[in-house]
Amino acid sequence: MNNKNYVFSALNKAFYPISLQQDYIKSGTWPNDPVPVTDDIFNEFSGIPPKGKIRSSGEDGLPYWEDIPLPTKEELISIAEIQRKKFISLANKKITPLADAVELDIATDEETLSLKEWKKYRVMLNRVDTSKAPEIDWPIAPLS
Repeated sequence: MNNKNYVFSALNKAFYPISLQQDYIKSGTWPNDPVPVTDDIFNEFSGIPPKGKIRSSGEDGLPYWEDIPLPTKEELISIAEIQRKKFISLANKKITPLADAVELDIATDEETLSLKEWKKYRVMLNRVDTSKAPEIDWPIAPLS
């Protein structure tokens, strides 16, 4: 199957069916760098990438599977900050009803202790230095 029904854009790292070229041109989205490819190439590179790979383009303008790049330090820090926000949100959800019970003077001893543990956990989360990502020792959430 060596028909050439598609083109590949190295800039967009995307395939375009030649049969829709006029529609793409009318909408202003036909690539500036189309390279005709065989249906075999289209079938190989338009599906799910192999594990740990992404579709990329070579100097010849054709697709190939490239290793997924490791996250940058900034991305790792951002991921850690998002994770911390999720952990703090969980802590807040646990703390609110426990704090209500204490404030209303109807908390059990277990609830009072649990409130203290969750508040300590939240404080420790706020002290996490996300600039050390991915080498972060996250505090462990209370069991209750």
